[in-house]
Amino acid sequence: MTYSYDVHAHCVVPAVWALVEGHEGRRAEAERQAAGMGPASTALNAELARGWGPQLVDPDARLAAMDRMGLDVQVVSPAPTEYHYWAEPALAAEVCRVLNEGVAGHVAAAPDRLVGLGMIALQHPDLAAEQLTTAVRDLGLRGAMISTHVDGMDLSDDRVTPVWAAAEALGAVLFLHPWGCTLGERLNRSYLYNVVGNPTETTLALSHLIFGGVLDHHPGLRICAAHGGGYLPYYTGRADHAHRVREDSRTCARLPSEYLRELWFDTVVHDPVTLRHLIDRVGAGRVVLGTDFPFDMGVDDPLGLLDAVPGLTLAERDAVTGANAERLLR
Repeated sequence: MTYSYDVHAHCVVPAVWALVEGHEGRRAEAERQAAGMGPASTALNAELARGWGPQLVDPDARLAAMDRMGLDVQVVSPAPTEYHYWAEPALAAEVCRVLNEGVAGHVAAAPDRLVGLGMIALQHPDLAAEQLTTAVRDLGLRGAMISTHVDGMDLSDDRVTPVWAAAEALGAVLFLHPWGCTLGERLNRSYLYNVVGNPTETTLALSHLIFGGVLDHHPGLRICAAHGGGYLPYYTGRADHAHRVREDSRTCARLPSEYLRELWFDTVVHDPVTLRHLIDRVGAGRVVLGTDFPFDMGVDDPLGLLDAVPGLTLAERDAVTGANAERLLR
């Protein structure tokens, strides 16, 4: 029997809000997000948040939604609004401690059906490596969610090396999930901040991991990219061409497309033909179910989306439904 795993779902830990409220960094971050998102989307998100709230904090509401979607197991990570990469070390340590203990408590309500991913202060890599170790070894979490960049520092930066080393040693999952976009106010209408911004940021982050040699130096990393990996899996021909013809792009050991089969990708792409391409490009063994629960940009029927994929074989379906997630999560 193949169990169904949703690897992309979120929770919030309200106790964190009191820790960050009133800080200048929090205020500045909120202003940047509002400017990038635009007034219409900012207002609508505030309205929608009232409906998302119970599902983000109540395990029973989560389990009921999982039953409706036909999901056996859900991997729960903090909402991406909780990165707080602006926080100085002492505050960052407390924020992540409260978040990770909160996630652990949330999934403990149904340990046979819920699995947790924590949060680490990626802006302080040495601290983040310690937090990842504590989350996995002491709290029983399976890894952590990380963003696509850290206040201008890309994931290919040598300063992040302690995190990669810790994740390899622990066999921890790092779930790559964007929040915000460096394109700024060019995306401040029609929710382009999310529609275009999220996949753009994931594409950039994965490209930095590949071209920056991170995956060469840390081949044991277990990285899962949200939203189908952004645009990268659908346009790797250009990356491979640059690697062949330009010396300045030959900064990774192999063709960029080859690294896609060493990563994992969720199914939150909203279209069965796109999902078919993703499976073909990265391999059926590297795609896992996702919902982005409970947000409106997620997928309400992940198994239905999978079943609509053209030419899907039973072996592919079993792999994407659960076998790959079991392998990813160990």
